[in-house]
Amino acid sequence: MIEATDQNFETEVLKSNIPVLVDFWAAWCGPCRMIEPVVEEFARDFEGRIKAVKLDVDANQSAAGRFAIRSIPSLLFFKEGRLANQIVGACTKSQLVSMAEEILAG
Repeated sequence: MIEATDQNFETEVLKSNIPVLVDFWAAWCGPCRMIEPVVEEFARDFEGRIKAVKLDVDANQSAAGRFAIRSIPSLLFFKEGRLANQIVGACTKSQLVSMAEEILAG
């Protein structure tokens, strides 16, 4: 998975030619670590169709603030530079897959 930062957010996420899942997380966040394998598996399954990136909210407060991230984990889907959907809190792979399929179909 790609590490998104305040510096590369525009390029990696907003200007991506495919939809992007951004995992807003922090090293100290237990639920973030809990869903990490789920997000990584999702990233492998959707490789080439949806880009998956991680953004550490502690190190990249500008991007986190821009999207009003108040709770982590927060998983935001972007399509064509715009926020398309989001999940706040831990989630299952099936929830991610369902949301991804909606975004790819629409």
